[in-house]
Amino acid sequence: MLNRRDTLKSLLLGTAALSTGIALPWRAFAQQDERFPNPLKIPPLLEGNVVDGLRHYDLRLQEGVSQFLPGLSTPTWGINGDYLGPTIRMRDGEKVRLNVHNALPEDTSMHWHGFLVPAVCDGGPAQVIHPGSTWSPEFTVLQGATTNWYHSHLMHATGPQVYKGLAGMIVVEDADSGRLEMPSDYGVDDIPVIVQDREFNADGSFRYVSEYAGMIQGIQGDTILVNGTLHPHFVATTRTVRLRILNASNARTYQFAFADERSFTQIASDGGLLEAPLPRTRMILAPAERAEILVDVSDGREALLVSHGLVSTYGEYPGAMSQLVRSMDTQSFEILAIRPQSALAPSPIVPAQLRQIARLDPSQAVSTRPVRLMMGHGMRSGEDNGPHSGMRTGFGGGFGGGNYSINGRHHNMAFVNERVPLGDIEIWELQNTSPLTHPVHIHNIHFQVLDRNGVPPPPEERGLKDTVRVLSGETVRVILRFEHYRDPETPYMYHCHMLEHEDRGMMAQFVVV
Repeated sequence: MLNRRDTLKSLLLGTAALSTGIALPWRAFAQQDERFPNPLKIPPLLEGNVVDGLRHYDLRLQEGVSQFLPGLSTPTWGINGDYLGPTIRMRDGEKVRLNVHNALPEDTSMHWHGFLVPAVCDGGPAQVIHPGSTWSPEFTVLQGATTNWYHSHLMHATGPQVYKGLAGMIVVEDADSGRLEMPSDYGVDDIPVIVQDREFNADGSFRYVSEYAGMIQGIQGDTILVNGTLHPHFVATTRTVRLRILNASNARTYQFAFADERSFTQIASDGGLLEAPLPRTRMILAPAERAEILVDVSDGREALLVSHGLVSTYGEYPGAMSQLVRSMDTQSFEILAIRPQSALAPSPIVPAQLRQIARLDPSQAVSTRPVRLMMGHGMRSGEDNGPHSGMRTGFGGGFGGGNYSINGRHHNMAFVNERVPLGDIEIWELQNTSPLTHPVHIHNIHFQVLDRNGVPPPPEERGLKDTVRVLSGETVRVILRFEHYRDPETPYMYHCHMLEHEDRGMMAQFVVV
């Protein structure tokens, strides 16, 4: 029987040992003179077809085989291809229909992350797409110019299905953003950057595990893919490049920067453009968060996008839990090399004002809802009360034990946690009582961050958001108003977007009444 020391050693060193055994084909690239040898794959652009005023998009979820590593094939899932999906381009105000055909051997779903849609069109766990069937939601695009994404959201299986490749980007355009002079030529100066960490077995297949470490940390890989490209480079032909960065990893948080510490300009967050351009040198994105940045490469030098490891502030004490939490997101990675060609086309000057955001008034809030992000304590799983009443046992042990809940309730599709009146302004208090950071995503809303532990948010969080990081011990207040759709029967979700946490219970649901 393994003792505590042996178990901890296995948890913390297992990944390194595995990597050593399979490092032959692709890690050798780091030793070559030619670093980042692979051109960045640009997902195809799906514009759809308009029939009788309705724009149709056809999406086929399918099995595939991808070549990530030299000489090895990886079984993958994709959308209209072997891995990931096309970039869907939509226009604000248009009516759209998405025909999603499931050619996979198991149930799935497809969630339109960041969209304001009727509950029956949301694509959450309630809208299951069975093998061989087609789901065709219709809705009007309402959220203005934004960078969003779509991904599987199947109950208890979101993590493994997204890991296999069921995800893609959605770009929405509107009239106001079209009048701004900014890089907007897709694949030329307007580039999707879908960042994912993956781990591989010796035969080239993805390694997705649900061991104790994966339950606590979520699945964190040791190899970075960008748009499904290993060691990618992009050849810039313009002085300024717009990067639409999506953290599509299951559980890893990145701290993006450039290796030469050059500054960049953030112009948008989850819910679209900021009010004004924001100069930055580093930028943290948790899973599901997006940001649009402008990078000036007119100096002719390579701009290497990297991720600096975060510094853990969690206490150090004996046992696996402390060391697992302290090791999360502390690794650094090289992400993408941007190489300007010798002659660069001019780029427009970024306007000083991007948009105006109408601020919701906290004094007008009708109610305040507590949202406690919790992990179990001991054999009784802490404050986990189950979907109805009475203490629940059997979900954990230790500080967490792989058990996750919101307000003490493990997610149950038969239980509606909250009923939200249409049109009311509300404040949701996201309180993290666990030792881990949790990115909280609320469906069907663009909210505004009021404060963190009573302190006003930093400038990058002054825009509209649908996902927000909540640090251990922190309370983040967000203000919101559901304005468009009422459905007392069909729920929306709110949950941690570390997918393994979501799959294991840190998810709840609400209806708009």
